Formats: sequence, C-alpha cells, structure tokens
Amino acid sequence: MADKKIPADIRKLSFEDALAEMEDIVHSLESGQVKLDQAIDAYTRGAHLKKHCQVKLKEAQARIDKIVLGPDGDIGVEPADMAPDLD
Repeated sequence: MADKKIPADIRKLSFEDALAEMEDIVHSLESGQVKLDQAIDAYTRGAHLKKHCQVKLKEAQARIDKIVLGPDGDIGVEPADMAPDLD
C-alpha cells in the first residue's frame, strides 16, 4: 500500500529508480555546489525517496515471507498483506 505522505511522482518510481535518484541527490549535496534553498529541497525529496525505498523493501520482504513449502514438497505462494508497517 502506498504511503500518502510520499509525493505521487515518487510513489510511481521503481525501487531502483528511487535509489538512483537518491544517490544523485547525495552526490550533489556532497559537492557543496548547491545553493541553500536547493539543498533543503533536495534533502526533503531525498527523505521521501528513502521512505519510498523502505516501503518497496518491506513489500518485497512480505512477498518473500509468503513463499511456502506445501505438504507435498511443492513450493507455493500465499497472498501477502501488502500494507507495510513502518512504525
């Protein structure tokens, strides 16, 4: 389930795309060449990207946790509750 506090454009990103954007933000902030207002905006976006990545990882973990071994030895998948608990 999507976290409504995360901006819609970020919620649409894959884990990999969000992580890449977060890395770009870190590099730009570390360069010291970003103006203060831009740095604050970038930091805020980075925080949203981090939260989004956490949600994506939690969803993936829930899917993995639901892979089960049946009584006949066959591997199956049970539906997982995809609502992440981030608290």
